[in-house]
Amino acid sequence: MLIEMRLENYAVIDHLVVEFGQGLNLLTGETGAGKSILVDALALLLGDKASSDVIRTGTERAVVSAVFEVEGAAEKPLVGILEANGLDESDDGTLILRREIAAGGKGRVFVNNQPATVAVLRLLAPHLATIHAQNESLLSFDGPARLELLDAFAGSQLVSVETTYAAWKEIRTRIEELERGEQDRLRLVDLWIFQKREIEDGRLQSGEDERLEGEKRVLANAEKIYNAAMNAFDLLYEGNGSTASSLRAAQKQVEELVRYEPKFQEALAALETARISVEDVGASVRDYAGGIHASPEHLAQVEDRLALLDRLKRKYGPTLDEVIQLKADVSRKFSEVENKDEILRGLRAELAKAAGEYLRAARLLSKKRAEAARRLEKLVEAEINDLAMKSAFRIEMTSSEEEGNWTGSGIDQVVYMISTNPGEPLRQLEHIASGGELSRVMLALKASVEAGAREKVKPPTPSPRSGQALSQKARQGRGTQRTLVFDEIDTGIGGRAAEAVGKKLKSLARSNQVLCVTHLPQIATFGDHHYVIEKKESGGRTRTSIRAVTGEERTEEVARMLSGAKLTETSRKHAEQMIKANG
Repeated sequence: MLIEMRLENYAVIDHLVVEFGQGLNLLTGETGAGKSILVDALALLLGDKASSDVIRTGTERAVVSAVFEVEGAAEKPLVGILEANGLDESDDGTLILRREIAAGGKGRVFVNNQPATVAVLRLLAPHLATIHAQNESLLSFDGPARLELLDAFAGSQLVSVETTYAAWKEIRTRIEELERGEQDRLRLVDLWIFQKREIEDGRLQSGEDERLEGEKRVLANAEKIYNAAMNAFDLLYEGNGSTASSLRAAQKQVEELVRYEPKFQEALAALETARISVEDVGASVRDYAGGIHASPEHLAQVEDRLALLDRLKRKYGPTLDEVIQLKADVSRKFSEVENKDEILRGLRAELAKAAGEYLRAARLLSKKRAEAARRLEKLVEAEINDLAMKSAFRIEMTSSEEEGNWTGSGIDQVVYMISTNPGEPLRQLEHIASGGELSRVMLALKASVEAGAREKVKPPTPSPRSGQALSQKARQGRGTQRTLVFDEIDTGIGGRAAEAVGKKLKSLARSNQVLCVTHLPQIATFGDHHYVIEKKESGGRTRTSIRAVTGEERTEEVARMLSGAKLTETSRKHAEQMIKANG
């Protein structure tokens, strides 16, 4: 759920902060006031392409940020995305996104105040918010998107299909590698033999390079190290006035002191401990110095060995372990080629088994989708009729078990068909011409899918005595809300249809946070929260601002939407009645 948005030097906004609430948030304002600016800014935070054109004239960069509440069902996938990209989650159940757009199109992205990328924003976006603008929703309404919408309604679990498809595809790839052309295969065999022999000749050991680097440092600086060790031994233990002899002398004096003042017994023990530690260190450095032997010949051998290891790492992997692993991989491939026919027989048997497992999972998914499609058809058709459209709605699903049509999401393709006028043939939803019809159909689809998904996760009704459980469920329900944004989807409608859209948005807002930019008073009166966007001129510059309106101010705004710039008492009373009836 979107809690807060901040914009700085964005378009005609110098600085703006707005807090949103649960339920239906309505944004209104006069034409040209910049009602869609917030929606465009939010789209940037969801990974849309940025342009330096949005930077306010006279400034160097624009900054857009938002705070989302992510507790509940959305938390787990979001945490997974953050961890996969090396980002920390917050401690308070929120997600902070910030994007900076600089001149020249350059910019920076931050997630929870940590540097990130636009690609990460795109991964997070589906779990945070969905933006629906007139026609825009259909621009990306391709095959995968249509299927995803049906799966969201059906509650489809794709893990089994994805897993079996990946297993089948991996086996098929191995078979294709073994079945390459003879000339290509022989060329690869020669390369593998060379690589295997070269790595084997190196007789590599894991961690050998790091050990030799340490040995090289010692050999190259043997004289310095020996002198440092012996000087330390002399100062600690052997020489005149050494630390150990000084501590022994101090011990004798404190022993004499203890005879008369027992409280120094602990000090005497501390001196004893210090003397023993100093003598131990002195003995260690002496023994280490005794083992150092300057040997130019051995140093040359170590350097030659390191040069060989470096050459192999440059050719076959950045680390020695990867070079060793490459040898194992090459040996496996070489073995496969030598035993090609036998291995192919085994792989083909595995492929057939994997194909059967995939098809079983895909057929089960298809069956579930077909059942869900019939239910969704009825729901969407009823929703569209509620939105003052007498329409027929169908979902056409085709399934193909041909291998060329296999994907990680199954073997199905779906097309949404609609007839917006009685007696007219069904056409694909994407081909509807009327903007108003498009807006209402997409709203009906979204409302139906959300209702179906909500029904599947509906918790059992708690007993009157389980007040604590009820409180917890209430918190969970609040946390699972997502943000749905509708940008002027009411274009081309009015009257009874507008009121129907308002009711539908209100219904959708019971389980989701809804943000809606509207120019219709019939819709504005349904809002749980109402914001007015205004554009004013000050100091020779145009500035857009936003403020929440309640009570009399809200009545005035709805009256303005009803009657235009000139408010009348009639429009005020009408606005007051509409707010009271639809609130």
